[in-house]
Amino acid sequence: MMHASYDDIAGWYDSYLNENSVYSEVILPSLLELVGDVQDCTICDLACGQGWFARELAKRGARVTGIDISDRLLELARQYELQQPRGITYQRDDARSALSLPEDTFEGIVCVLSLMDIPDIQAVFQTARRILQPGGWLVFAITHPCFELPDARWITDEHGQVARAVTGYFKEGNWKSERGGVRSRVGAHHRMLSTYLNALVSANFTLERVLEPTATGERADKVPGNREVPSFLFIRARLL
Repeated sequence: MMHASYDDIAGWYDSYLNENSVYSEVILPSLLELVGDVQDCTICDLACGQGWFARELAKRGARVTGIDISDRLLELARQYELQQPRGITYQRDDARSALSLPEDTFEGIVCVLSLMDIPDIQAVFQTARRILQPGGWLVFAITHPCFELPDARWITDEHGQVARAVTGYFKEGNWKSERGGVRSRVGAHHRMLSTYLNALVSANFTLERVLEPTATGERADKVPGNREVPSFLFIRARLL
């Protein structure tokens, strides 16, 4: 995560996570499906933010260490830990290097909706490779690179069918949304799907599973197009 960007919006971001139904209805179930049984597992939450998913893992019996570059988000994470202790350790560190974390430490790593904030994803995957135990797993979530990009928009045809119009997919780079939400405040790095997958393979990971969930409930009511086109992509990979 970008230090200044998230420090400036930490309070707003914390409220947004707690109030936005997409996290409970779409993102959380998909993540839990991919991580599976985490009882007694040692897990690192890379770019953990205010710790919302770290807490979900700890509730399910995992031993969690979270790192983030934002002091304000870490303050919020530690406040949650004080209010309801779950044994989570939070450290200030950069997911591109994680110098405070020793090699071959974790059975699993999660990185939730953070890779779009980080300029060098290859460095993040190399960090994951270094701190994972042999055969360890990595689960990450990103906004879907095929459908969430600068010039993408929802359209409705003459029959009322909602579709996603996409242009500029091959033009990678930083952008900022004009439609509200997190990406209107801190921006994002758009990358092609192949860029993510090739970086993952270059770090010696093999793909195990991919989820592209459809929206239901309140999220589907708010964004009807998500019944047809996913906004998020979830990937599970394993270190060779």
